[in-house]
Amino acid sequence: QVQLVESGGGLVQAGVSLRLSCAVSGTTFSMYAMGWFRQAPGKDREFVGAISRDGSYNDYGDSVKGRFTTSRDHAKNTVYLQMNSLKPEDTAVYHCAARYTRNTREVFTFTGGYNIWGQGTQVTVSS
Repeated sequence: QVQLVESGGGLVQAGVSLRLSCAVSGTTFSMYAMGWFRQAPGKDREFVGAISRDGSYNDYGDSVKGRFTTSRDHAKNTVYLQMNSLKPEDTAVYHCAARYTRNTREVFTFTGGYNIWGQGTQVTVSS
């Protein structure tokens, strides 16, 4: 079975950086487009970032554009979310997601584009 396991969350002060990791196992990592989403209590799940199978194409949600970067390391079967200049509004549970695709360059920016999800990691940003 395909499994996604996030790690790297924590409690930090505004302005600092964190890097989240999503380890992928049980499948051929290179066949999946990957995404990051976040969900704060009482709010809908929000698109954060996405990366294509080959890592050549990325897309980001408006609220994090210019601050967050998605990348992938095929040698480690891991997707990363580098988060810089964190704000209290970034506080949420962050989930990674995977979508099998035969297109090496497409990205998915909506929740419905993915069918495999990790358990999430909590990021809390204090002011």
